[in-house]
Amino acid sequence: MRAGVVALLAPEPSITVVGEAGDGREAVSLIESLRPDVALMDLRMPVLDGVSATERVVAGPAPARVLILTTYDTDAEIERAVEAGAVGYLLKDATREQLADAVHAASRGETVLAPRVAERLVARLRRPPAAALTPRELDVLNGAADGLSNAAIGERLHIAEATVKTHLLRVFAKLDVSDRTHAVVVALDRGLLVRR
Repeated sequence: MRAGVVALLAPEPSITVVGEAGDGREAVSLIESLRPDVALMDLRMPVLDGVSATERVVAGPAPARVLILTTYDTDAEIERAVEAGAVGYLLKDATREQLADAVHAASRGETVLAPRVAERLVARLRRPPAAALTPRELDVLNGAADGLSNAAIGERLHIAEATVKTHLLRVFAKLDVSDRTHAVVVALDRGLLVRR
């Protein structure tokens, strides 16, 4: 993938690729030593993930503007990257022109978002606020995300199975879903549950 990105940017006379890293720790080290204007960062990398690497780069002695380039476009991933200090979020299906334009915009300090990412953020802002899940509802939903039955969730939380069912029905209503699987997917998408 790195070779493909380099090949896409090579024809651009105003962009010079000064380094490549195979993992997040190496990326931080190279950015500190090479001092590029813009760093393209994936989210899923060995040794140190992209969010942690972005935080270190932004807080480092020679902060580069970090542009996330990834395949992951969930609300939680986007939010984590932006909170870490990334100036942009592109998906790996970006064209050469989109990638080059994004690098130039990031170097000027502008925010860059892939169209699909921008659509998700706008849709999220337009969505009516859902009633917040209580801590106990989140506990029950985490149990469902772990694949536990209602009885097993009840055992884990020391509550009756009927109480688990009641909490799940409230979660379904608050998330506007009709089953456990959809509730977990929606909760993950909205950043209510974070799975590692």
